[in-house]
Amino acid sequence: MSNPKQNQQQDYDFFVIGAGSAGVRFARMAAMMGKKVAIAEQYRSGGTCVIRGCVPKKLYAYASRFASDFDVAKTFGWNIQHTAFDWNILRDNKDKEITRLEGVYNNLLKNAGVEIFHERAVLNSPTSILLTDSDVIINANHIIIAVGGTPRPLMIGGVSAGMTSDDIFDMESLPKKIFIYGSGYIAVEFACIFAGLGIDVTLGFRGHGILTGFDGDIQTHITTEFLDKNIHLVPDLTHDKLSLNNGILHFNHQDKDYYFEHILNATGRSPNTKNLGLDKIGVQIDKNGAVIVDKFSKTTIDTVHAVGDVTNRMNLTPVAIKESMCLLQTLCHDNPTSPDYENIPTAVFTTPEIGTVGLTEQQAKAASYSCDIYESRFRPMKYSFSDKTTKTYFKMIVDKKTQIVLGVHIIDNMAGELIQLVGIAIKAGLTKQQFDSVMAVHPTASEELVTMRTPTRQI
Repeated sequence: MSNPKQNQQQDYDFFVIGAGSAGVRFARMAAMMGKKVAIAEQYRSGGTCVIRGCVPKKLYAYASRFASDFDVAKTFGWNIQHTAFDWNILRDNKDKEITRLEGVYNNLLKNAGVEIFHERAVLNSPTSILLTDSDVIINANHIIIAVGGTPRPLMIGGVSAGMTSDDIFDMESLPKKIFIYGSGYIAVEFACIFAGLGIDVTLGFRGHGILTGFDGDIQTHITTEFLDKNIHLVPDLTHDKLSLNNGILHFNHQDKDYYFEHILNATGRSPNTKNLGLDKIGVQIDKNGAVIVDKFSKTTIDTVHAVGDVTNRMNLTPVAIKESMCLLQTLCHDNPTSPDYENIPTAVFTTPEIGTVGLTEQQAKAASYSCDIYESRFRPMKYSFSDKTTKTYFKMIVDKKTQIVLGVHIIDNMAGELIQLVGIAIKAGLTKQQFDSVMAVHPTASEELVTMRTPTRQI
């Protein structure tokens, strides 16, 4: 085996491993400041979110909602007689859009002066990287690890079973039924997508309910919506109850046998740190494989830093970008800056969507707050003429002592859009009186945020 050859180019100020949201943001902004920057990506620029995560998932969520919209349109006088869904058109259009976005990311890097290496990079020393395809070593003053995460496999009898969220978007054709294993973001979002596309969906999970960690009323409400959509829920389904025979999954639940040829494993993601050379130079990882960093995203090696899902702090794309911007302040502006993980708004793109920011009721109780709970549950105006049972739900948690709004939780077709705006108010520490002082916009669902006057209960 030949020794790697030293790159003849000038050393870099920063070398970024991974061209996802966090890596691209750091590389581009550092280069625009005049720093010499390079980035390596072995797959496609854009990372999980753009290529095989948030973006294609939401495109598919849009597709899955049209069938219901067509039904509602008829009640408003539209004569819609013939509708048909073509999976190939959706999949191909998704591919075109992802390719376009990948080009946007590459152009942003190139225009900023970032050198792009389309190959795998691993750590060689605290200040050097080995490009494995070209067998070249590159030196850098600082190395930024931004390689994200990878789906955890579903192992049944020592065999990896089913598809993951990395490849579910590219199925050759839609199955008639599918089994999804998991209860978090990815599992519940795909359950709604496939149910909306007319597939018989069974959702199995290890715990007693879906979306563990969310507000209890949100869990209860969205569970009702799932049952109304005929999504079959199978709780307390542990690995030992699953068996695999010639690719067919089998389990027994409540004395009934289930068999599935198509399986989606959605049990979560792990930091993508295997075979990255971390142990070679002494970068420590935790028991889950996440790179250990301090509050300024520095690893146990002073010249090596890590941002995004590979650190397993708060695995959301906007958080990864914020971490990279804080690191930029720390390394390029001599202004040590740490990310703020408090009151991060987030959305789950189920149908209807979930939006949440701040404390859940359970967290408020655990923190010994005395709170007023405001709630509003109603049928959306859009469904006035139809027989749809979907309900919108608003919940507000208010500290009785200070009247500060501690948390807001929403289930609505536009919850993702709403919670972004509510997040501003929660981050600013606004009080219930300040919410109430805002004039309502009528008729809207969001007016409930400023018109709920009487607590439904207290904790």
